[in-house]
Amino acid sequence: MTGRRSRPPEPAARAIEPEAVRSAGHIPVLLDAVIAALAPRDDAVYVDGTFGGGGYSEALLKAAHCRVFGIDRDPEGVQRGRGLAERYGERLRILEGRFGDMAQLLAPVNVDPVAGIALDLGVSSTQLDAPERGFSFRFDGPLDMRMSGAGQSAADLVAALSESDLAELIRALGEERFARRIARAINAARQRRPIQRTTELADIVRAAIPQSEPGQDPATRTFQALRIAVNDELGELDRGLAAAEQLLEPGGRLAVVSFHSLEDRRVKEFLRRRSDTAPRGSRHRPIRTESPPSFTLLTRRAVKPSAAEIAHNPRARAARLRAAARTAAPPWPRNGERLPGGRHRGRGA
Repeated sequence: MTGRRSRPPEPAARAIEPEAVRSAGHIPVLLDAVIAALAPRDDAVYVDGTFGGGGYSEALLKAAHCRVFGIDRDPEGVQRGRGLAERYGERLRILEGRFGDMAQLLAPVNVDPVAGIALDLGVSSTQLDAPERGFSFRFDGPLDMRMSGAGQSAADLVAALSESDLAELIRALGEERFARRIARAINAARQRRPIQRTTELADIVRAAIPQSEPGQDPATRTFQALRIAVNDELGELDRGLAAAEQLLEPGGRLAVVSFHSLEDRRVKEFLRRRSDTAPRGSRHRPIRTESPPSFTLLTRRAVKPSAAEIAHNPRARAARLRAAARTAAPPWPRNGERLPGGRHRGRGA
């Protein structure tokens, strides 16, 4: 993208790192920028679609006398959230479920307009640091990776997929150029015995890669791909963005923090298509816009963490924030909408 870089929104006052989050070991990323983008106000309703350690929720509650609905599919996150909710009473309510289903989750419990929605995508520090959850190759643990604890685990996926399907998954969701080598090595290893431990899989991947990027473990991209597949993270993101468009009132704010290019491109494309920044086309190849813009971008470029934040929290290094404000236009129709890569969204998406 060319042109002058837009400046990120300036917070009126520096957000205070939430006490509950510090004790949980999770540091919310780009906290000041997210709160500035959401611009919390008294008596308004906000949704923290990825509650996690509760960082954004508590910062919103401290910034204004508002109400917050925290959503999390992870039972451990829900349990932490209910402990925090005891301190804030009716101002904080925790809902167990997926943020892609936020419209259905909110329908029975909220009748007020939604002024802001925050989404912090991917896996949390709390999940990464728990060996028994199987998200990280830094610890030995079961090859699980399920955020909700239900459904097919990463070990199940590794055992069930054909070598070619496994290679395609690692290539597409991990953006791994050595995907075929890795899939071949995994296939050979599982012929001997099932792959059920994180360190076992990590060692197989490391041995298969002839060269790795400086500063990155060779197993990083493969673990990312499996985690995304196990939790349907990209499908969840598509549903969550559409739900946010449906729920936000005119002028309501959406703030999305992503951590890898697959997520960020999806958010960027969604907001670009639905804002007045979408390409206009030419007289030879006009672009058909069936709906008026439903969002206005708050920043033209993604907001990145400062050097000081990265020094304080190295996991913030890859974070990118994109934010937009809802217009008064109706939500775009979902059926038949063209998605990045030329695919179409059907009724079952």
